[in-house]
Parts: sequence; C-alpha cells; structure tokens
Amino acid sequence: MRLGLNLGYWGAGNNQANIALAQEADQCGYSVVWAAEAYGSDAVTVLTWVGARTERIHLGSAVLQIPARTPAMTAMTAATLDVLSGGRFRLGLGVSGPQVSEGWHGVRFDAPLGRTREYVDIVRMALRRETVRYAGTHFTLPLPEGPGKALKLTVRPDGREEDEQIPLYLAAVGPKNLELTGEIADGWLAIFFSPEHSGELRTSLTAGAIRAGKGTADGSGSPLTGFDIVPTVPVVVTDNMDLAYAAVAPYAALYIGGMGSREKNFYNQLACRMGFEKEAAVIQDHYLAGRARDAAAAVPREFLDATSLLGPRERIRDRLAAYAEAGVTTLSISPYGLSMPMRHAMVRTMAEVFEEAGLG
Repeated sequence: MRLGLNLGYWGAGNNQANIALAQEADQCGYSVVWAAEAYGSDAVTVLTWVGARTERIHLGSAVLQIPARTPAMTAMTAATLDVLSGGRFRLGLGVSGPQVSEGWHGVRFDAPLGRTREYVDIVRMALRRETVRYAGTHFTLPLPEGPGKALKLTVRPDGREEDEQIPLYLAAVGPKNLELTGEIADGWLAIFFSPEHSGELRTSLTAGAIRAGKGTADGSGSPLTGFDIVPTVPVVVTDNMDLAYAAVAPYAALYIGGMGSREKNFYNQLACRMGFEKEAAVIQDHYLAGRARDAAAAVPREFLDATSLLGPRERIRDRLAAYAEAGVTTLSISPYGLSMPMRHAMVRTMAEVFEEAGLG
C-alpha cells in the first residue's frame, strides 16, 4: 500500500501553504498528490503549479470533470501535463453531478455510464496516438458531412516507455459505475471508503474486470491485479477525539446533505447502503434547510470512524491494516488541522506511521 495526499479544492486562501504541503509529501516519499475541481479552481492549473515545484511525486487529477472538456481536449491536457512533469501524471475522470454538469457546464446529465465509456474510449485512442475516428451514441468524430478531419495527437511521450500509457482512474460511487470502473479503468478514486463495508464494492469492481477479461490467462490471478484502489481518507492526528470528530464532520455533512438534490445525491445513497439510512436523511434535511451546523452534528461518529483516520498515532497505525486487507493500494490522506503547521505535521506523521506499520 502506497501513500498519497489529496489537496482537495484550491482557492480557500491557503494556496501557497498547499504548495508547501505537496513539497512536504514529495520529500517524505509520498506516491502521488491529487487536486480536485468543481466550480472554482481547475485541477490542471493547480497540478501544473505543483509539478513545477516538486521532483518525484506523481500528479493526479481527482477529478477532471467529463462534462467540462471534450475527450480530445482531455487527452491533449493529459499528454501535455505528463510531458511537462516527466511522466508523472495520473488522469482521474468523473461525471460530476447533475447540478454542476447542467448548472455550470450546460451539459445534460443523461446516460452517465454510456457517456463515460465512450469518453474513455476516445481519450485512450488519442493518447495511443491513433488517428481518432469514433462513431458512438454520444460522441462522433469527425462530425459527418462537414470539413472535419480525423486527426492524431502530436504530443509524444516523454519520461515513459513508448507503449506505456498514462494511468486512467474513474471516480465511482454506485454499483454499476464501479463495474464500469473495473472494466475500463486502471484505478478507482473512492470517497467515504470503509474497509468494513468494502466487500460489495470490490465485488462490483471485480465483475467489471472479469467482463474485460482482466487477470491471468489461466484464471489463477485476481482480475484486480495491478488495479489501483485509491480512497481519499480524512486524517486528524490528535489525542482529543472530540476535536477529531468535529474537524471532519462538516465535510461529511456537506457531501451527504448538500452534494446533490434530495432525489439524487450519490453520497447520501452511499451512506444509506452502509447502514446509515436514518442518519443520512436527518443530515440531508438539516443541510437542505440551511442548517449546516446541525447537519454536521448529526453525522454519526461511527460513520466518521469507519471512513476516516482519527485519533492518536497508535490508533491510526493499528487501523491501517484494515485498509490494506480491504485491497487498498494507494491510501490518499486529506489532513485536517487548525493550522498549516498541524497539517504539515500530519503529513510527516503519516509517513512515519506507514513505516512503523511495515507499509512504507
């Protein structure tokens, strides 16, 4: 199991401090640093900035929004960032949600599975530097009966072997999306991952991988061999458990209560599948009524313990084994602290704890 760092969204007034946090992770031997985008900062600019100020750590998008870019533009962007960073880029993609897709990008949130499949097909085709011709339900290249020409990406790999591809990840929550991820992606970007509730999630991933014929030819190897399972896990290293729960509860409440409408909130549905159906309904009621503090207070500590790493370093160290046993291959932490020195200390502490646990 490798260690990663998720910087989340940019623009909260801590930009330069987050650069220093990424540099800290680079020096501590972290595998990858991720950046996100929603309707504020874009992930590409952030990762370019981070890449110019780090040396070894990989740069991951978690995620680039599918409705925000054509598949050809995503391939161009991925290839460019990969070349500039010397082969350090990892491409994470996601469909976002209906509110952002339709409200911000003006793209209908319909047939997300089919659209994602075709999108990934075209991105991979372009990154293989094939001449791109595609006739799908959602994407057609070139457009028929016009002057469009089938083209080939001109950017060549630099820092990778000629046949080595940029790793492609999908952010997925629901069972069908997880099956698709296991089938067509190189890794899964997970949120609210609980080792104790991961069995069905791995089953869905495995079903997709089997459908794609992944695994060894004689069937002796796991279909998920080489597949990167990457949950982002909030971390608070402290002896004060009340402080730890209070630090991460607003984040959980935002997603369970406010990331989507009452009828379509993937994170709320995930909490329900984990056995927190009543609590998820209360959180959503509070959040949609504008009572964010009440929503945070309603997040069960059991949910936070299941999906976060909280407490003294010994408690966190002992908890890491559960993630490794659940098949996690890259544990990406999101350090929560009252100050940047505290967050820096958590990045260093997690590297030490990994070593102590025999995982580094």
